[in-house]
Amino acid sequence: MTDLDSLNALEADVLAQIAGAADEAALEAVRVAALGKKGSVSEKLKTLGAMSPEERKTFGPALNALRDRVAAALAERKAALADAALEARLASERLDVSLPVRESGLETGRIHPVSQVMDELTAIFSAMGFSVAEGPDIETDELNFTALNFPVGHPAREMHDTFFLPEKADGERLLLRTHTSPVQVRTMRSTQPPIRVICPGRTYRFDMDQTHTPMFHQVEGLVIDKEAHLGHLRWVLEEFLKTFFEVPSVELRFRPSFFPFTEPSMEVDVRCRKLPNEVRIGEGDDWLEILGCGMVHPNVLRNCGVDPDVYQGFAWGMGIDRIAMLKYGMPDLRDLFSADVRWLQHYGFRPLDFPTLAGGLSS
Repeated sequence: MTDLDSLNALEADVLAQIAGAADEAALEAVRVAALGKKGSVSEKLKTLGAMSPEERKTFGPALNALRDRVAAALAERKAALADAALEARLASERLDVSLPVRESGLETGRIHPVSQVMDELTAIFSAMGFSVAEGPDIETDELNFTALNFPVGHPAREMHDTFFLPEKADGERLLLRTHTSPVQVRTMRSTQPPIRVICPGRTYRFDMDQTHTPMFHQVEGLVIDKEAHLGHLRWVLEEFLKTFFEVPSVELRFRPSFFPFTEPSMEVDVRCRKLPNEVRIGEGDDWLEILGCGMVHPNVLRNCGVDPDVYQGFAWGMGIDRIAMLKYGMPDLRDLFSADVRWLQHYGFRPLDFPTLAGGLSS
């Protein structure tokens, strides 16, 4: 039997449970216990059907009012719990807006000068019509030496100059390439002339001081054609050096030299001004050796399947690390490979500063 006292007691109990709910899960349990299908308030509402009309007039409004007050209390407590949870989250995830904004990777990251200079080389020679060829760092003796006209017993073929891998079962010894010239051999053997290509990449030699490291980067160029001559070679080198060092003009001096793979062979000097802490290319009265070059030796052409009676060509090679040091004023070659982030922050380039001839190589 339902009476008003029991309804008041039920209301007081439910409202106390609502007020004591510590979180939304506990509040949901109170809601189900009161207003769910078999909840205490819902069970009271079900008794209305068995009441007489007179009883329904008395208890109907009371029961409906009880249900509404419980629902309102539930909604109020739910809102209060949500506000409290938000306050707690704001307190735990507080952001100090007085701190500086952390820079993005595009602002803090840097492109290594060697990578940047490789991109500069590619931009310059691509504009001259050269393609880029690459090859493996581990090479055969035949491609690294024999095909390039190195005689048996040449000093470069000794252990004190070259990194050789352990001898294989058939007696062959692979090695870390000493220059990128094997890429020229691979290109001539796989491509029909005319050929116009540059070959950048890592090379390896026993050497370690302020201007030498056991691993360094080199770029070589090769032109094979029926009428290629030293005049063309000189023009290519002058245009490259002028564009790379971003000066109006350069003056070159060619000196006779010897390389097994070229005949005639030449060392190339560039006019410069040597100051205590820098070298300025394209001015002054000093000379600086910059690269080696020459006409491709007929034996090399034959070894690569090119008829020297029909074709001739020229080639050159220079150290990428060395010209990077000259251009950007880096005093010690070993710093390029020290992995010092402070050094890279100083000498490195922003990731989106792509070198282009129109926009400037190092702008």
